[in-house]
Amino acid sequence: MGTMTFVQLIDCKTSRLEEMDRLLDKWVEQTKGKRTATHAMVGKDHSDATHVVEIVEFPSYEEAMRNSGLPETDRIFKEMVALCEETPTFTDLDVVRDARLNADAARRFFEVLQSEGDLSPMAGLVAEHYHDHDPANEQDTMGLDQFRREMTMWRNGFDFTMRIEDQIAEGDRVCTRWSWDATHKGEFLGIPPTGKKVSMTGTTIFRFDSHGKIAEGWWQYDRLGLMAQLGALEPTEL
Repeated sequence: MGTMTFVQLIDCKTSRLEEMDRLLDKWVEQTKGKRTATHAMVGKDHSDATHVVEIVEFPSYEEAMRNSGLPETDRIFKEMVALCEETPTFTDLDVVRDARLNADAARRFFEVLQSEGDLSPMAGLVAEHYHDHDPANEQDTMGLDQFRREMTMWRNGFDFTMRIEDQIAEGDRVCTRWSWDATHKGEFLGIPPTGKKVSMTGTTIFRFDSHGKIAEGWWQYDRLGLMAQLGALEPTEL
């Protein structure tokens, strides 16, 4: 996990939300390159438009303190307090759980893919109408069943393990950079088993639907490098 992230909640009553918003823009502009906050969000109470909560996330408590020490932050904060009808309250939170649920599901997908068992758990992770984009295929793979058949082709051809090197989640997308190590144990794309140890790297972007299932995938991986390792490429004439 590394260091715990830290969140400040600022609770305020104001009828001047637009001015508050402009203040935040000003702060973002003035602290460029200096601020330590990684995420700022402003929420308006659904049942009381004058009740506003600002949520600012920092990598750590120390970083939050460094941010508070910036003269720009101090100045903007004084202006902000002036917009509030009563003194704002502050809550400092050490984050103990931050569930990035889509990233967890993407990680689980790669675990199932390389597991010994069958691929039935995929049904809980991948939508029935899943749409797969892979430049190595002439046509996109449509639907969970067809996708499962393709995954089975890889599993029949190789004993493999996958390692997640990087994961970036943004909105409904999760990007995973992975590495793959395998032994060529069965026929693959017409190539009889060679017993060779092969490896490749790749990146997969998944789009999640509103039910938290993988609805679309885009794959980029070193297929050419893999074919060369399997000895399936003709040596080119110079």
